[in-house]
Amino acid sequence: MIRNVVNNTGRTRFYFMHSPWIDVIKFLLLLITLIWLIYEGTEGMGYHWQWHRVPKYIVSIENGKFIIGPLIRGLIITFHISGWSLLLAFVIGLTTTALRMSQSIVGRLIARGYIELIRNTPLLVQLFFLYFVLAPALNISRFSSAVLALSLFEGAYASEIFRAGIVSINRGQWEAAYSLGMGKLNAFMYVVSPQAIRRILPPLTNQGISLIKDSALVSTIAIYDLTMEGQIIISETFLTFEIWFTVAAIYLFVTVVLSSMTNIIEKRIRIVE
Repeated sequence: MIRNVVNNTGRTRFYFMHSPWIDVIKFLLLLITLIWLIYEGTEGMGYHWQWHRVPKYIVSIENGKFIIGPLIRGLIITFHISGWSLLLAFVIGLTTTALRMSQSIVGRLIARGYIELIRNTPLLVQLFFLYFVLAPALNISRFSSAVLALSLFEGAYASEIFRAGIVSINRGQWEAAYSLGMGKLNAFMYVVSPQAIRRILPPLTNQGISLIKDSALVSTIAIYDLTMEGQIIISETFLTFEIWFTVAAIYLFVTVVLSSMTNIIEKRIRIVE
């Protein structure tokens, strides 16, 4: 869409306005193309779709009552793991940030070593190490091993988000707080922290969304989350494509909802600023 605007000099300039309908059309075209490619590929393999068998694995009605299917039960387990992991990652991230920004050389070395170790090794390897090596020695359950692995992994990234948010605050804010007689702790709590939270919250919520997707790896240690339930159904019914697409759609729905909430938070933060 082209819009003409008359500026202060009396000249007319033309601007291209981006219509949201263009994005909708592009998305629909991409979706149609993807569906066509999947259809052609499965037809070439002689695969016969059986979507009518899928709903009962999500929810069913028996004797007038709604019964949640195995996929929803797996989704609940995914939420439990993600929720506890996010909470623990928040604590680990704050602790690591405090060590990283402390005056202690040992503390900074420990924090730096932890961050580099976690960020430069695959999450799957960390999960296997905790479950097969540390869990038997420390008598840790399968669920706790999964939560701990995800927490340590996400905590390293959360720590860098926290540190970046605090460092981004102008040094003058600290000096202004000190000039008012505040100590370092009070300056951080009442002056720096409120400003840093506005910058930390959006990337931190995005990290939480990534955690939900990363939680799919816990199925490798036989935790009956959404991914594991999908694998079990496929092994029993051979509805390979239908179940995997349904699992992917559930993950997509959850992450899109959380992303929309993140966008609302970001807009409100901009309004406040």
